[in-house]
Amino acid sequence: MPRRPLVIAIDGPSGAGKGTVSRTLAERLGYRHIDTGAMYRAVAWRAQQQGVDLTDADLVAGVARAAEIALDRGVVIDGHDITHAIRNPQIDAAAAIVARHPGVRAALVARQRQYGDGGGLVMEGRDIGTVVFPAADVKLFLDASPEERARRRAVDPAHSGGSGRDVQGVAQALEARDRSDRTRATSPLVVASDAIYIDTTDMDVQQVVERALSIVNEAMRQ
Repeated sequence: MPRRPLVIAIDGPSGAGKGTVSRTLAERLGYRHIDTGAMYRAVAWRAQQQGVDLTDADLVAGVARAAEIALDRGVVIDGHDITHAIRNPQIDAAAAIVARHPGVRAALVARQRQYGDGGGLVMEGRDIGTVVFPAADVKLFLDASPEERARRRAVDPAHSGGSGRDVQGVAQALEARDRSDRTRATSPLVVASDAIYIDTTDMDVQQVVERALSIVNEAMRQ
C-alpha cells in the first residue's frame, strides 16, 4: 500500500532555521514547500505600494483578500515579482504589523489550507501547527537562543544584502518581532502541545534536516 503524502507543519521564531530546513526537507521528500511568512510580507509590500496605512486593520485585510499571490516560483503578488524586495528589515517590521490583524490572518489562512489538499506539503510559519493545520501529520517547532538567532539573521544575505548587519541591532529587532508574535490576540506564536521541539542552537542545517527526516519517516511507518 503506497504511503499517504503527509502534511508537515514547521513553526518557530525568526532565525531558528525554519526556511532553510523546510525547503531542504521538502526537496528531500519531493514535497511542496510553502513559506507562509512570505505571504504576510507580500501583503505588507502591496499595502505599502498602494499607500494603505498598515495599522488600519480593515483596509489591510481588504488588500489581503483581493491580492493574487503565487508562490510556485519565488513570490509574486498581483503580477509583481517581489521575491527579493520583501527580504529586508523594513518589510520584516511591516509584516509584523499586518500579521496582527485578524482579517489578514483569516484571509491568508484560508488560502494556506488549500495548499494542504492531498498532502505532500511542508509548510513553515508561526501558527501552522496550532491554527492552519492543527491535525498535521508532523509538527515541528524549531527554536534557538536569541543570540544565535540574531547572529544567523545578521549574516543572512536574504536579509542583510550580503554585507552583514550589526548583531546587536538585529537582536533588538528580533526581540521586538518575538514580542509582537507571541502577544498578538490572533494566532500567537506558541508551541503546539503535540509538536516536537528542536533546539537548533548548536546544530547545523544538515543535522536539523536529518533529525526532521527521522521524525517524518517514523510518522510514515505508523
